[in-house]
Amino acid sequence: MRIFNTMNRKKEEFVPLVPGEVKMYSCGPTVYNYFHIGNARPFIIFDILRNYFEYRGNKVTFVQNFTDVDDKIIKRAKEEGISEKEVADKYIQEYFKDAKGLGIRKADYHPRVTELIPEIIDIVRKIEDKGYAYEVNGNVYFDTAEFSDYGKLSKQNLEELDAGARVDVGEEKRNPMDFALWKSQKPGEPAWESPWGMGRPGWHIECSAMAMKYLGETIDIHSGGQDLVFPHHENEVAQSEAATGKPFARYWMHNGFININNEKMSKSLNNFFTVRDISEMYDLEVVRLFMVSSHYRSPINFSKELLDSTKSSLERLYIAKSNLVHLLSVVKGTETALEEALKESFLTHKDRFIEAMEDDLNTADAVSAIFDLVRDINSNINEESSKGLVKFALDLYMELAGVLGILNKKEESLDDEIEKLIEERQQARKDKNWALSDKIRDDLKAKGIILEDTPAGVKWRRA
Repeated sequence: MRIFNTMNRKKEEFVPLVPGEVKMYSCGPTVYNYFHIGNARPFIIFDILRNYFEYRGNKVTFVQNFTDVDDKIIKRAKEEGISEKEVADKYIQEYFKDAKGLGIRKADYHPRVTELIPEIIDIVRKIEDKGYAYEVNGNVYFDTAEFSDYGKLSKQNLEELDAGARVDVGEEKRNPMDFALWKSQKPGEPAWESPWGMGRPGWHIECSAMAMKYLGETIDIHSGGQDLVFPHHENEVAQSEAATGKPFARYWMHNGFININNEKMSKSLNNFFTVRDISEMYDLEVVRLFMVSSHYRSPINFSKELLDSTKSSLERLYIAKSNLVHLLSVVKGTETALEEALKESFLTHKDRFIEAMEDDLNTADAVSAIFDLVRDINSNINEESSKGLVKFALDLYMELAGVLGILNKKEESLDDEIEKLIEERQQARKDKNWALSDKIRDDLKAKGIILEDTPAGVKWRRA
């Protein structure tokens, strides 16, 4: 498999440290609110990467953190009159609800910052002992000038960064780009005992501690959104490698941004959507398919029109699944030599799917391969086919869909949806709204559902 490595700005052959084992770390949410649609993209993409590695026979250890102490959490706790822990507990549970709706599996480990304070303090002490950090009034800062490779991930030049910033009068940092490893306690804030007095971790250090605790000092893949390259991931590289003297992550993967109706998502533009907001309008499986229908490194535009189109595409995929399940229960034909050739034809789509996924997780082309498989199946399988061929096609179809984490809903939910549309059409006919009646009939026909108006009422069948 070839992966675009942000560190070297090129596609590289992925070779894990231990053959057959993959150690992955992906940045998780700061749990002070529901997570937004921009967060959903890396959560989905790197869940699929994990699926694919497992599909190809690898053992994957996947870690995704929860930042459960942070300025925003402290602020939310004060606003709601509850503790920081209560805020974090609440939104971690809400995260899992929305993640489940998006088809995202739980990580092998979901560590919280507050659970790893001793490990964080230990790393900060190592960095300080090696001369890469300094303490001022209970605050410990990483000295970027001492780490010669600072900027190597983001390709930022430290001198240029310094020139574009300044140290305010009275500020404690030696250099503008130095960052906090440990923060001294402020009144009313949560804090822990440390060699530098009561305080709490800086933001960046938590990920280094969590990755090292569960995956070791050097990991295979570190992933997250493009917005995290600098300064968060840059600082992770610096502090981790300063502490251990070893490469921190061998491959860095970052997904592109999401725009809303061709504009950057922003609360000030009133186009800021949480996944919970979207779930009130769409099944979240639609969002998952939408996310994987573009290459993960490309920017994507999020709009109602595109979601509606994706919803229709997902319905077509479910109809194809439903048709195969139905056929499997009724076909009686004997397998023929022609059907053996058809199986080989179907397998070419699997080859294309794997080829796409091996090429830097190109889920867009992988989705196209699945739709081409559906067209091939629809053209060649019917009630005259053998049970063996139908089962082969269904198993292959669900195998590929499973890698992308789609088509997991039960058959009954699809039938219920069709029945609901039929009821709406019947009401439209009673209201003499012939345009709506015809539209519903045509929409269902396009999805492979044929309506028949009989003296006994409306019946439907799969095409």
